[in-house]
Parts: sequence; C-alpha cells; structure tokens
Amino acid sequence: MKKIAIIGAGVSGLFLANLFNKNLNYQISIYEKNTSISLDEGYGLQLSVNSIKLLNKIGFEKLNKTEKFNPEKINFYCCKKLNKICELDLTKFNLEEYKYTTLKRSTLINFLKKDLSNILKTGYSISKIEQQNKKIKLYFENNEITQCDFLIIADGVFSKSKNLILNNQVKPKYNDTLAIRGIVKRSFKNIDNNNISLFLGSDFHQVIYPTNQYGDLNFIALVKYALTPEEQKDYSLFTDISFIKKVLKKIPLRNREFLDNLEKPKIFPVFVSNNFCNLRNDNIQLIGDAFFACPPSFAQGASQSIESAYELFRSIENKTEHNFFKNRAYKVKMINNRSKFNQFSFHLSNPVTTFFRDIFLKRLVKNKKFLEFYLGKIYKN
Repeated sequence: MKKIAIIGAGVSGLFLANLFNKNLNYQISIYEKNTSISLDEGYGLQLSVNSIKLLNKIGFEKLNKTEKFNPEKINFYCCKKLNKICELDLTKFNLEEYKYTTLKRSTLINFLKKDLSNILKTGYSISKIEQQNKKIKLYFENNEITQCDFLIIADGVFSKSKNLILNNQVKPKYNDTLAIRGIVKRSFKNIDNNNISLFLGSDFHQVIYPTNQYGDLNFIALVKYALTPEEQKDYSLFTDISFIKKVLKKIPLRNREFLDNLEKPKIFPVFVSNNFCNLRNDNIQLIGDAFFACPPSFAQGASQSIESAYELFRSIENKTEHNFFKNRAYKVKMINNRSKFNQFSFHLSNPVTTFFRDIFLKRLVKNKKFLEFYLGKIYKN
C-alpha cells in the first residue's frame, strides 16, 4: 500500500483526497496548518462544466440544489453609465448533467471534507522535507515526523512546502490589484440578479452573481492599486479603516451602491505566480495555486484546482506521473494568458479603446468559433 501525504486542505487537496480515499491501494493523510478548516461565508466560487463533471464522480450531483445555482448567462455592463453592453450565453457549454454552477466556497469545502474526518489532520505546519531515494520524510512544527511514498503540495500561492524544497527561491508576484470581497443579501433593480453581472471600468471591474437559491449574491471587485514591497507584506494594512476608505474612493461612484450593501467586506492583495516550478521528482507534485496561480479574471481558480487534482490522481493510478507537469503546464499557460488578457480588456480607460472594445464584445459573444476556442477549450476539456 502506497502512502500519500497531501499538504493543504483547500479545494484541490480535499478533492484529491476524496478520489484516493476510494482506492484501497493507497493510504491518505491530509495535513492542514490551521487548527480548523476555513469556511469563509463571503467567498463565492464559479465552477465551469469541466469541474462539475469531475465533482460528480464523488457525488456532487446529490448536493442539495438550494445550496448552489446555475446561471445561464454573463451580462456585461459599463461602470460609467451602468448600461448593459451585451450578454454571453453560458448554456452553450452545458450538458444535461453538467452545468455552469456558482456556490459559496464554504458549501463546496463542507461537501469535500464530509467523508475525510478520519484522514484530515489540522494544526500541522510543515517545517522540513527530506527526500531519501523514493521515500519522503516530513517534519512538522508540533514535532511529529511521518514518511510517505508520494507528497502532494496543495498549500496555495504562498506554498511553504514548495519553498522548503526550493530553498525559498520562488516568490509570488503582486498583481498590482486589490480584491474586494463580500456577500450581499438583497437584490438590485438595475441588474439581473439571477445571472452573472460583470461591470467594466477604468482600472477596475466587479462581478456579482447568485451563490444559492436563497438570494445571496457574491461580490468581488478588482481595482488597480500600487503597493510598496513593505505594504504588500503588512497584512494589518488591509484591515485598517483609513486604508480601506482610501481604496474604496477609487471605486466608480455608480458602483458604490453595491459596496454599501456588502456584509463584512474584505480587502486583500492579489498575488500570482511568476513561473512554473518543475520539482524533478515524480513522487512530489504540485496542484492548485501551489502549481501556478493565475490572475482571477477568468474565474477558473476553483475549476483548475479540481481539474489538476483529478489529472494527478489519474497519473499516479496509471503510473504516468512524469507526464503530469508537462500536461498541466500546457493547460495553465492557456488560462493564464486568457486571465491576463481579460484583466487588461476589462480595465481599459481610454474612451476610444473602450468604445471599440464594446463593439468587439458584442460580436464575439455571438461568434461560435471564437467562443469554442476561447471558452470551450477551457470549460469542456
């Protein structure tokens, strides 16, 4: 029996554990540094068809329908006038049993961890990793030591485990944007509350979408904001009232209505990966944001965490781990390029360029070949 250790109990780590948990050839343990699993209510997720198909392999279709939502389109709005530019039909990518889905992160995490209580260990912060031939020894700050055959690193963009192996040679890069998150428990007259609303503005965009059948709306805004290296490291700054007010002043006036209705809004800096890290040991693999963190402007973070976990699961089962890095890097490069392009086009400020962007948007959302290339390759494959 092969022993597999998973570092990090986020979406990717928990999903991978569920897949291996059904295979008696493997003994699984998940190590989470926090003393409990974070269930942040103000954090919504979008899941495209590719990830729903994979989640259904562990029973996601049985999740109470009131706890999730199936938006049918994305409505594009102009921040300046709040007028609708165009809409994108998401049902083009759906199948009968697999549909574009939105829900709260807490709902997904609760679903993923419900059958893992016997293998999930909290309060385990990694302190040292030793590689001895094909065996891997893990040391934790609570003085426990364990040995495994496979080490799966899934502890996010600031992965401590990855830095232990690479001697702190890899650091994420600040994306020059701040994210504002929150949840809204009311509807708005000027938007379609049953679908995804995407507002485009100068150095700014925001997204609002339903997360369940109770009318809860997830809110996330990305605003361009310069931070010094010292400010990037000072997380107390992002809870400072004066700093929060300073950031909110950069939000377009017409969008303030949404902010005024946020429950417990949170601000945090967006960090992305600089490059891919091939650890050159097939028994140690990275998944999720530890593998590569893209800008959030393509809404593929959770979906790709699920997809990467499944690809690694199949690779280990089929003993083709050596192919995992190459195949995953190819897919992530596509998503990273699309994410960066989306952020650039969403944040245009020149009136002339925004005029032509909107014209192109109206045409592209109806162009079947473009949609299949730009979205279909990601959503369905």
